[in-house]
Amino acid sequence: MREQEEFFLNAQDFGKKFMWGVSTAAFQIEGAYNIDGKGPSIWDKFTTKPKAVLNGDNAKVSCDFYNKYKEDILLMKSMNFDNYRFSISWARILPNGIGSVNDPGVQFYNNVINFCLEQGITPWVTLYHWDLPQVLEDKGGWTNRNIIGWFSEFTQVCANAFGDRVKHWMVLNEPMVFTGAGYFLGVHAPGKKRLKNFLPAAHHAVLCQAEGGRILRKAVPNAVIGTTFSCSQITPYRQNKRDRKTAIKVDALLNRLFFEPALGLGYPVKDAPVLKKLQPYIKASDMEDCKFDFDFIGIQNYTREKVKYSILVPYIRAKIVKASKRNVQTTLMDWEVYPPSIYNMIKKYSGYTQIKKIIITENGAAFKDTFTGDTVNDTERVHFLQRYLEQVLKAKQDGLNVHGYFVWTFTDNFEWAEGYYPRFGLVHINFKTLKRTIKASGKWFSQFLSSKNQQ
Repeated sequence: MREQEEFFLNAQDFGKKFMWGVSTAAFQIEGAYNIDGKGPSIWDKFTTKPKAVLNGDNAKVSCDFYNKYKEDILLMKSMNFDNYRFSISWARILPNGIGSVNDPGVQFYNNVINFCLEQGITPWVTLYHWDLPQVLEDKGGWTNRNIIGWFSEFTQVCANAFGDRVKHWMVLNEPMVFTGAGYFLGVHAPGKKRLKNFLPAAHHAVLCQAEGGRILRKAVPNAVIGTTFSCSQITPYRQNKRDRKTAIKVDALLNRLFFEPALGLGYPVKDAPVLKKLQPYIKASDMEDCKFDFDFIGIQNYTREKVKYSILVPYIRAKIVKASKRNVQTTLMDWEVYPPSIYNMIKKYSGYTQIKKIIITENGAAFKDTFTGDTVNDTERVHFLQRYLEQVLKAKQDGLNVHGYFVWTFTDNFEWAEGYYPRFGLVHINFKTLKRTIKASGKWFSQFLSSKNQQ
């Protein structure tokens, strides 16, 4: 029965206005880390730290999208994708973080945008996908309130340079991840730890996502403006009072912290009392300045998390129980494969009447790919995508507010602290030769999308 259901799933079922695309990020694919005037980013520095990245990998070359963008965009077109989400490297545009604009960097993105448009592919630009210029991190980075001005300048430069052709924008990518992993846990760039770094970084990110939206609204006529949030279904590990209360707290931190202020709801302090510690960083007009009426919210879902109460964890008294400890199917990232999570998160965010549209701006999985001759057999990824898409279709058929789906990711890439080990791509990259090979999942998705314009 399962095979029959999957066989009949096609893009036409989602309706003609449903948007299909692929997502990438500048640092993960571009390479050319010091070419044509680009300055160093926090990830360029972080990858030089011993044991910071698996196998000591770096992204100096990565997929070499900087030189191979035409090849990749033509591949996208051949696979029936007509929307491409990519990010702008701040340090490629403004090597010093602010001030002098690097013309070759601007020209590169103009080339990418123009080639997308020539091929009938709509560019969707993410302004910030984690690669802060190192020169700004040296001044405190996201913990420094001046970042609101720095980010505003970067946003204005991008709006002026690309806004005549780019009409779809995302301000920040997953602020919970880049502040939490980068400024609290220290496992991502810039490698800072402790609540004293996380709290100001988080608050400044909330202010920046709204200010970025306002700048784009003013500078770009007819812009469609969103921002993206990581989200996971949070479930209590045990059905007892403590774990249920813990799940509510973790949900507030992981799934509500960054978007509720934008809706004018403030921070979810009631459900996550640790957020009271934000107060010293909040100035008189801040909560009003946090608001912005986004045209859409991007949600990025991969899994669900089970959490339990733990007295050993400071501040939040909560612990995530690893998927590998729970006897469930997992990906190479040790994330549970749990398709209903994407339905449940769409339903959760659809409950906020202030949200105009929801778009899945990332969903995908890392599994081991197997080569047979010139064929990449990634059957697990095919099944993952089919099962998650069934849940997205169910959400749409149930009248929930979902209007598009972008796969993470188009090509295998540099997967942050995990280096090149986990492969998320629909297209395999040989990182020695840079040869591209469409995987079975890419071929399936191409066939799936071939029905989208049929009557």
